[in-house]
Amino acid sequence: MAEINFTQVTEFILLGITDKQELKIPLFIIFLSIYMVTVVGNLGLITIIRIDSRLKTPMYFFLSHLAFVDFCYSSSITPKMLGNFLYEKNIISFYACATQLGCFIHFNDVECLLLASMAYDRYVAICNPLLYMVLMPPKICIQLVVIPYICSLMVATYHVILTFRLSYCGSNVINHFYCDDMPLMKLSCSDTSFKQMWIFICAGILGAAALFIVFVSYVFIVSAILKMKSAEGRRKAFFTCGSHMVAVTLFYGTLIFMYLQPSSKHSLDTDKMVSVFYSVIIPMLNPLIYSLRNKEVKDALKKALSNSN
Repeated sequence: MAEINFTQVTEFILLGITDKQELKIPLFIIFLSIYMVTVVGNLGLITIIRIDSRLKTPMYFFLSHLAFVDFCYSSSITPKMLGNFLYEKNIISFYACATQLGCFIHFNDVECLLLASMAYDRYVAICNPLLYMVLMPPKICIQLVVIPYICSLMVATYHVILTFRLSYCGSNVINHFYCDDMPLMKLSCSDTSFKQMWIFICAGILGAAALFIVFVSYVFIVSAILKMKSAEGRRKAFFTCGSHMVAVTLFYGTLIFMYLQPSSKHSLDTDKMVSVFYSVIIPMLNPLIYSLRNKEVKDALKKALSNSN
């Protein structure tokens, strides 16, 4: 792998979502609105969980971290994307590009693993309800959150090192609205085969491990639910897991489509549209999915609003 030559490329130009001037202001308003909902929704969910004593359970502990990750995930991408709609030339420095890529990969991987931790939590809650607080003490909950953060940080750091040790000696125009691996590798004049292999290995190991945990957890969960004699108990159990399953399907589904396909079939324009969904839309949807389908969160929100009046 070639060492990077800082005299060749010191900044990149992001093409953004569109080059049509008549669409930029309407898109700016739409994505600004989405980002505001994302910020209010996720930070509001964290605040409600922190202040309401009824939500001091492992499930809401994990949910507060998911909301934090979604906020950081979106914030690493959306502000720069919004600026791209307003500026004629959308420049990002070499180091800012590396930082953005690192933050994006880190929080993306944290969410992937955190959803697996949440699946395990739901397995314990439904399959071993009498031992739930014994099997999920604060120490275990903290470990199930800290491990994803640490593992993801190591993976993201190595990703960034590999990407920015490549030589960029030609065009510096990135066909995307943020610094992502695929469009950056398109610009490199170095051999990217090792980097591509590393992407597939990481995506395979992290994604397969997380999906395996989710799958096994839900096999046991569904089996336990079907054995319940009470129809009300089955309904409540399915309702409890429904929000998590929707979040898992949206997140993993888009990532599998995005990264686990041959590079020959990659279209950067298509990837941009998919990226909008999982980097901008999903972080907005998650707090809505968990709050609108959760009676305890809705009750806590009503209580907080009534106390503020």
